[in-house]
Amino acid sequence: MTAPVLFDEVAAAGGKLGRITLNVESTLNSLTLEMVDLLQSKLDAWRNDDSIGAIFVEGAGEKALCAGGDVQALHASAVETPGGPCDYAETFFAREYRMNYTLHTYPKPIVCWGHGIVMGGGLGVMAGCGHRIVTERTRIAMPEVTIALFPDVGGSWFLNHMPGSAGLFLALTGASINAADAIYTGIADRFIASEHKSSVIDALLAQSFDDDVNKNHARVRHALRPLSEASEGAKPEGQVEPHMATINQLCDGDDIHSIIDNIMAIDTDDKWLAKARDGLAHGSKLAALWIHRQMTETRHASLREVFQAEIQLATNVIRYPEFAEGVRALLIDKDRNPQWSYSSSRDIPESILNGFFNAPWHQNPLADL
Repeated sequence: MTAPVLFDEVAAAGGKLGRITLNVESTLNSLTLEMVDLLQSKLDAWRNDDSIGAIFVEGAGEKALCAGGDVQALHASAVETPGGPCDYAETFFAREYRMNYTLHTYPKPIVCWGHGIVMGGGLGVMAGCGHRIVTERTRIAMPEVTIALFPDVGGSWFLNHMPGSAGLFLALTGASINAADAIYTGIADRFIASEHKSSVIDALLAQSFDDDVNKNHARVRHALRPLSEASEGAKPEGQVEPHMATINQLCDGDDIHSIIDNIMAIDTDDKWLAKARDGLAHGSKLAALWIHRQMTETRHASLREVFQAEIQLATNVIRYPEFAEGVRALLIDKDRNPQWSYSSSRDIPESILNGFFNAPWHQNPLADL
């Protein structure tokens, strides 16, 4: 059996480059609990290893960095114990978010090669890295509304830091974005054409890393800058920035119900906007409400508070039948006909929504972040 995550330490001109490869190409490198634990353990070890000057993260194959978490395993955990506790799923979320927090706060430079599909948990990995590269084939989405989850793995943080109402719109619709959008919205740092990947590695290995973290970050920027400049002509046209006036207008409702109405009423030949509308139309209206409330309540939260709020919501969501039904319809039976609890957001009692924002345990599993 091939290991689901590969680790290597490659000698650079000075020090070493640590390489991490998410290595389950058959599932588009989707994260399992085992993979999360392997990542956490190696990140902890390399943090204290003075010989490791920088880290490079990639996905096996050409299709994806990572398409998300192993949702079928989460579904199995949810249906095994309806109402919870859902041991596997809840452990997975807690350890995944801890790993995401580690990435966000890691002192050493981590370069993420965000090529191909970067969705859900994959975006959680990329967004936390210090040097985030996207390519002409990058496809990013947080489509959790379609399975009655929410943009987690730090989504409450990076979506709230996007320009205008872009983050809320992407969260409610699950709209797909590309490399130019990723840079515009702040979840990526550089565009480098995929043909230059080997040159990226060579440029990093040409650096003389030492134990000065700030200088190592500068060395990484120095290595990546010319390749980014050489790739400018291959960058795709963005979707988010040209639509910002429309996005802000759609999300300027008196309440979440009117925002949903606005998006559902989009009448356009614009394929990107139409697909975004359909994402919300087919998604869980209950999920749309908890997505909006989660983003509202964490708008001014610290990163630590964001992950603590996310594990609370994720735990409550996984114990509620809406999630299992969403995954069943989209990924298990694939009939694409979920029987959502409510057909309209206005039918949802306030008490039901409030229940997702009450602590389901005495102590938050991420209280020690």
